[in-house]
Amino acid sequence: MKIDPIRETTDEARALARQLLEAARHASLGTLDPETGVPLVTRIALQTDADGTPLALLAGLAAHARALAADPRAGLLIAAEAAKGDAMTHARLSILGRAVPAEPDEDRRARWLERDPKAKVYLDLPDFRFWRIEPISGLLNAGFGQAFKLTASDMLKPPAE
Repeated sequence: MKIDPIRETTDEARALARQLLEAARHASLGTLDPETGVPLVTRIALQTDADGTPLALLAGLAAHARALAADPRAGLLIAAEAAKGDAMTHARLSILGRAVPAEPDEDRRARWLERDPKAKVYLDLPDFRFWRIEPISGLLNAGFGQAFKLTASDMLKPPAE
């Protein structure tokens, strides 16, 4: 008998996924190289948009931005900062998503700079733009033996009532 290692998704798992997203300031981004189709993984600056969608600030010259322009399929890996101990026991969130260039928005820009004031040096350069990584699904590893499949709504902020 095969045992499914994925647990039923709980409110605690949803809360942890949202917490990891909100706290993230960087992530590993997986894209597909347009010339070879081979996966490319890079480290990027990351925050969340107003609705909790992962938001990346990318330079158009970067290989990952060119890859997303050619094929919007993307993967993100967001990990809790591991101060000590085995990093494999710390929470991490993998997201399968679709990258969409974000329209210019002054509130988005201001939120980004509030969390990353040093970005002011390059944020307004013509080559930089925001990309929303719109989640399709996710996998949360909340620690040893604690894996959960997530939907997009499990990861994003709940709509205001």
